[in-house]
Amino acid sequence: MLSPVIRAWPGEGGHRNAVTGLDVLAEIGTGLALSHLDSISRKVKFKALRARAQEKVQEVADGLGLTAEQLADRLVPAFGLDADGAMTLDYGPRRFTVGFDEQLKPFVVDEAGKVRKALPKPGAKDDPELAPAAHKAFAALKKDVRGAASDALLRLERALVTGRRWTAAEFRTYLVGHPLVGHLARRLVWLAEDGGGTASFRVAEDGTFADAADETFVLPEAARVGIAHPLHLGDSLPAWAEVFADYEILQPFEQLTRPVHVLTDAEREGYRLERFEGLDVPFGTLLALVRRGWERGQPLDAGLERWISRRADGWHLVINLSPGIAVGAVDATGDTQRLTAVWLAPRPDDHRPSPPAPLRLGDLAPVTASEILTDLAALAGAAV
Repeated sequence: MLSPVIRAWPGEGGHRNAVTGLDVLAEIGTGLALSHLDSISRKVKFKALRARAQEKVQEVADGLGLTAEQLADRLVPAFGLDADGAMTLDYGPRRFTVGFDEQLKPFVVDEAGKVRKALPKPGAKDDPELAPAAHKAFAALKKDVRGAASDALLRLERALVTGRRWTAAEFRTYLVGHPLVGHLARRLVWLAEDGGGTASFRVAEDGTFADAADETFVLPEAARVGIAHPLHLGDSLPAWAEVFADYEILQPFEQLTRPVHVLTDAEREGYRLERFEGLDVPFGTLLALVRRGWERGQPLDAGLERWISRRADGWHLVINLSPGIAVGAVDATGDTQRLTAVWLAPRPDDHRPSPPAPLRLGDLAPVTASEILTDLAALAGAAV
C-alpha cells in the first residue's frame, strides 16, 4: 500500500517522493485512495507534507464542489457493515454479531447476548470453512476500522469546537445513516437550527430522533444540524445528562461533561490573556495542543518556531514561546516553554507591544472563547 510509504518518506530524506505520492493518490481518485490522502492531511507528523496533503484534498474537494470536511464525510468506508452498522460472523453451528463501543472499537455478541471483546477461535464443532473465514474477517475489520475511527472521532470533536453545521440531508446520509459513523451519532446530543429557533435532540437506537423529555423529535428538512456544546444546552443540560445516564450511553468524547470557561470583563475588552503569560509549560503538554487543532509556527531565525496558534472565528489566538521549538532538533528544545504572550491576532506572528488595531476577545463566540480557555487552563494546570 502506498500510504505507509508516503508517510515514511520525509523522515528518510524523500519529501519530493512523498509529494509525488500524494499526486498519485489524488490521481487514483478512488474512495480508498482519497481517504488515505485525507488521513495524511490530518495526521502525518511532517508539517510540510501535511500542508501539501491539505492542499491536494482541497483541490479534490473544489473539483467536486465540496469543502474538505464534506469530502471527508463522504470518504468513510462502510467496512462491509449492514444498514444497522452490524456484521454477522457465521461459524456454522453458532453465530456472532459485531458491535462497536463509544471509541468505535469492535466487539462481538454471541447468540446468548454475551458481549465478548475477542472472537473465539474456531473449534472442532465449527464449520471448517465458514469459521476460519469469519475469524479472519473480524481480525481484518479491527485493523481496518482503527484509522477511520480515529479520524471520525477527531473530526466530530473538531466540529463541536468550530461550530460546523450539516444540512438535514447530509446529517441523515453521512452521519446517522452511515454504518460506522452512525454508532457515534447515537452517542451525542445534536442541535437543529431553523427559522423557528434552535432545538436539541438525540438519535435513538432505531434511528428516530428524540428530545430531552424522550418525546419524538421531527427534524425540519431546512434545518442546519450541529453538535451541541454545553453552552448551547443551557437549562436542558441536566435533563440530557439524566437521559444519557438512564440509557447508559457513553460518549465518544467530552460533550455533556465538557468544561465551560468564560472571559473576565477586563479580558473581553482587551486582546491579551495575561493570566496565562509567564507560565513555564512542559514541552510535551504544549505539543499536545496540536491534536486539539493548534498549529505550530513557521521556523524563523535559527530554525526556531516562536509561536503556536489556533484559528478563532476568522482570527488567530497566538501563544508566543521562549526559547521556541527547534526544528529538526526537538530534543534540544528543552523541557519547558515559557508563554511570553497570549493574544488575539489577525495572523500568527511575534507579539508587538502596541499592535496597530488590536482585536477584542469579547468579539469571539462564547464557544470559541470557552474552548480556548479550556486549552489554556490545561497548560496552566501543568505549569512548573
